Amino acid sequence: MPGIDLPLAELEQYRSTTPEPADFDEVWAATLAQARTVPMVPTVVRVPTALRLVDTYDVTFPGFAGDPVRAWLTVPAETTGRLPVVVQYNGYGGGRGLPVEHLAYPSAGYAHLFMDTRGQGSSWGTGGGTPDPHGAGPSHPGYMTQGIESFETYYYRRLITDAVRAVDAARVLPQVDPERVVVAGGSQGGALTLAAAGLSEGLVGAMPDVPFCCDFRRAVQVSDSDPYGEISRYLTVHRHAVEQVFSTLAYVDGVSFAARATAPTLFSVALWDHICPPSTVYAAYNAYAGPKQIEVYQFNDHEGGQAYQLDRQLAWLCSTLAP
Repeated sequence: MPGIDLPLAELEQYRSTTPEPADFDEVWAATLAQARTVPMVPTVVRVPTALRLVDTYDVTFPGFAGDPVRAWLTVPAETTGRLPVVVQYNGYGGGRGLPVEHLAYPSAGYAHLFMDTRGQGSSWGTGGGTPDPHGAGPSHPGYMTQGIESFETYYYRRLITDAVRAVDAARVLPQVDPERVVVAGGSQGGALTLAAAGLSEGLVGAMPDVPFCCDFRRAVQVSDSDPYGEISRYLTVHRHAVEQVFSTLAYVDGVSFAARATAPTLFSVALWDHICPPSTVYAAYNAYAGPKQIEVYQFNDHEGGQAYQLDRQLAWLCSTLAP
């Protein structure tokens, strides 16, 4: 592999040395308790499409501070019973896109809830529809430093709360079996997968692909690619904010969420990944508290396994969700 990170034998043993905040559990419990004061009553509207083998619904549910968050629910056509559901989160800068883009999981017989990403959806793909109504202080363009002055104002506090509330929303939908919920996503979506797995109870599976937001100090040292590059460029200007920035980031580190996650998991990692360096992925994987497997793509960059990984996920879901 190129010299972008550690050899595989060392990756398999790598552990983050970054201490987690002493009040990590307390602040997240308070954040989610506050969000859950808003009753979970999603708005669900059937969407007409030209697709004959699936039914699609436009779902709006309350996320952080009760803010409306959009999602697509897609299920096999004419579903009458409750199905296992895959709650999926998107990569950095993307939105929920169009219903025709979300067919793999319902084609395999699962319900699929694809969460929109607040404030994002205009960097690639086919757009999103969820604004982020909360202001922030001076930040570098992008999302990594929005409100990074404190955990209370940080953008990812809001987005992670949305991800957990998406699980809450899925469990009250009439098409969904609330006892069989799996979370999934790649890159930023992988970060949200780890967060939801660490903060939600009773999940039956988690599938984080090449996850972002793990082992931040290591990530910023190893990668100058965006989005981690946004942090380092912010700190070239805010020279005296280093400890405060990493103090905020410690509350959203996937390593800490992984250490609290107990659902069976299937990770993936790409050993030539310049965006989410493999050591940061392994930091989360090695900390993961539940039964775990990882697919290693030795010669891939951040694209990872793509369709190969999806095929692997579908097989893994079949065995994980078998009666």
